[in-house]
Amino acid sequence: MKNDLIRNIENDRFARLTGIVLSEVREGYAAAELALNENHLNGLNQVQGGVIFTLGDFVFAAASNSGGTTTVGLNVNITYFSSPTGKILRATAREIRVQNRISGYNVEIFDEDGTLVAVFSGLGYRKPSPGQAVSGENHPR
Repeated sequence: MKNDLIRNIENDRFARLTGIVLSEVREGYAAAELALNENHLNGLNQVQGGVIFTLGDFVFAAASNSGGTTTVGLNVNITYFSSPTGKILRATAREIRVQNRISGYNVEIFDEDGTLVAVFSGLGYRKPSPGQAVSGENHPR
């Protein structure tokens, strides 16, 4: 089941279209990169906010599904701090809390110079399969 969930994340067609590459995934954690190109720019020649959001959403999905329980997003929030410079964006997602069927994640997105571009918070709903217990109930990370 766990490998199937990760395979689903790796087969995300929209992430593939945008160029996002999953670089690491382990329980409660995921990292990804995006090589920027002119298709990621808005009318001001800056990286479009939706591109940054998509990268954050992708690593949130990977981290929240990494434990083997299908998890879908309930709520997300993003705060943009700076316009990225350079050609690469990197994002990491870390699990901060799991309680029953609700899980929380913090995502940080940096440009290639290491400048914090955005912080993304995600709340997930863990959907157990019929007969499957939800792993990791009631534990902080």
